[in-house]
Amino acid sequence: MLDGDEFGRLFETFEQTAFRLETLSVYDVEEEREEFEAFLAGKPMPPEWSDNPWVRSMTDLGKTVSRVHVLSSPLTDYLRYELSAYPGNITAGETIGIIDLARQRVTGLPDHDFWLFDDAEVYRMHYTGSGKFVGAERLAPARLAEYRRYQEVAEEAAVPFADYWEQFR
Repeated sequence: MLDGDEFGRLFETFEQTAFRLETLSVYDVEEEREEFEAFLAGKPMPPEWSDNPWVRSMTDLGKTVSRVHVLSSPLTDYLRYELSAYPGNITAGETIGIIDLARQRVTGLPDHDFWLFDDAEVYRMHYTGSGKFVGAERLAPARLAEYRRYQEVAEEAAVPFADYWEQFR
């Protein structure tokens, strides 16, 4: 199981594509706590929200970054916070789709997060019940077809983020 630092290095070494399926309604990220509290208080978000530098560091190299977030409305405070940052990710080049299980029925997806890099390596993400990251488990190559199918199902069912977000603003 890779810890946060080891897993983070994968974003420097993948060559072409990184896809994420997100499934949690709350992520407990230490580095986001202060910003999350500011968001809840209605304070302005930092300038990088308008053009995410982490995403930009990959897309400026011609790499493709995409995600589908599976959620269920009404949105938790954390999801409102996270989704409010997505326009800056999109400006930086990430493609984001939403599957809202309160509005659409989608089958054939796992109940956990994963990253698929270069269509060749898949990492299942592990979290505590409160959404704190535990580690990333690299799955055996024999599981690639299964996770490629999950990606396909998610991308086909997802609503583009801008279309989804328009309904909530």
